[in-house]
Amino acid sequence: MSDRTGDGGRRPDRPEGDPEFRRMRSAPTPPAPPSPSPQRPRTGSGRRTGVAALPGRRVRRKRAAVLVSGALSVLVLLASGTAWAITGWASGQLNRFDVFGGLLDGDRPDAGPRGALNILVIGSDGRDDMERGAQDDLGVGHTPGQRSDTMMLVHLNNERDRVTVVGIPRDSWVDIPGHGTDKINAAYAYGGPQLAVQTVESATNVRIDHYIEVNFTGFVDVVDALGGIEVCLPEAIDDPKANLTMAAGTHRVDGREALAFARTRQTTKGDLDRIERQQQVIAALLDQAVSSDTLGDPQKFAAFLDSALGSITVDEGLDTATINRLGGQLRSIGLDDVSFTQVPIAQMDFWTPRGDVAVVWDEAAAGAMFADIAADRPLGADAEASGGDGGPGDSPSGGDPDAEVAPQDIRLQVFNGMGTPGIGAQARSDLATAGFQVPGQAQDWSSRSVPETVIRYGPGEAAAAQTVADTVPGSTTEEDPTLSDELQVVLGFNYTGVDAATAPAADPSTSPDTGGGTDAPETTTARDNVCAA
Repeated sequence: MSDRTGDGGRRPDRPEGDPEFRRMRSAPTPPAPPSPSPQRPRTGSGRRTGVAALPGRRVRRKRAAVLVSGALSVLVLLASGTAWAITGWASGQLNRFDVFGGLLDGDRPDAGPRGALNILVIGSDGRDDMERGAQDDLGVGHTPGQRSDTMMLVHLNNERDRVTVVGIPRDSWVDIPGHGTDKINAAYAYGGPQLAVQTVESATNVRIDHYIEVNFTGFVDVVDALGGIEVCLPEAIDDPKANLTMAAGTHRVDGREALAFARTRQTTKGDLDRIERQQQVIAALLDQAVSSDTLGDPQKFAAFLDSALGSITVDEGLDTATINRLGGQLRSIGLDDVSFTQVPIAQMDFWTPRGDVAVVWDEAAAGAMFADIAADRPLGADAEASGGDGGPGDSPSGGDPDAEVAPQDIRLQVFNGMGTPGIGAQARSDLATAGFQVPGQAQDWSSRSVPETVIRYGPGEAAAAQTVADTVPGSTTEEDPTLSDELQVVLGFNYTGVDAATAPAADPSTSPDTGGGTDAPETTTARDNVCAA
């Protein structure tokens, strides 16, 4: 949600006669309250006959875990607990737009496997309806018009047991149909939701099935309706432009601060850090909605819906029946089933022909990732398939504790034992760069208070464990007779990184991550992104 346009500071040039996209939003009103019916008899269970019973608290809390983001609350909250009774009204509160009406089917990617869904989620940064004082308070600037500030591709698999959220950098240098090469966020300014969808489909070769958009004030209201969220920072941020000064550590933030936290780019990796913070905010929203019992308390829930729904725009296909159906299908999704990643990047500082800086994708890695999404496969499925099955005999370490074992012959599973969001994914990436096989995504350990990093190994794997310990400063080794040839790296509070120079030389003919093929993209779960208690 930025005050800059696609060219990094100027509004994108438009052909003469090509007006800037603007939308007139509808303003639906809730239905009149139902007339009282005091004469209805009660059943033996205490419920009135003829009135749909609300699910119990346990069921409501389970369904609440489906909340993927403020935007996806339109799919989730309407199907959670109390929402079943008011889905028709709540669906009518949403703003709708004919997103796909002007797109020719022959110009679009083929539809994916039956049942899988891809949703483009956009955070728009329009300020036209905001007073100057509100713009200053939120630190969003005064630039008129509409742009897409945040862009995510959300994939729901056919079995509805996995949700994947891919962050798309707003400065991605891509082809915008009919307008030439530009930053991807310029597509929305040129042609609104339709051109934004068309551009993403062209860049990813993934067919978009639904569209959801959230604006500035709606985001703030959603966070405030939940009573704030908890975020954590590995480094301090000082961004006067966003009205944000925040020390490293864990913070409880309200809607205004959460917006600034999600928008600022004043950190080391700029837009990529920004995407990670936005993913952390999504996970925090999910966690807070469940822990605060917002979805189990009718009064809190009604206030939340009132804040959230008016700020959301969806495509016309997300009607009441579709929302009901998706909510029912997703009711068992939890924090561990929601994965976050971002488009693989080849160059962060590409100088465009007009003299500003853009982001260039790693075409091979991005193409493989989006091919997995289009085919409804887990991310990195092809990479893992090319890296061997990790069965007996794959690791030649043997039982000689003095034998030297090369990193490419060692298969690892990383666990986060200190609770710092993203540290597991970072360690996995560091170990893969050092040459180890790390095909699986990082997971949480049973404890979040592990003092020192431990390399756990099974019988006959002492030499391999020592190779890993030599590469991870401060770590110790521990044998576990229940383990096989895959070693476990349990990160403790003393973890500072990987010293690749101490590892034995790897065979250059072998891929350092999975033994061949394109590396699987780094991912974290929603649970990984929630601050440790």
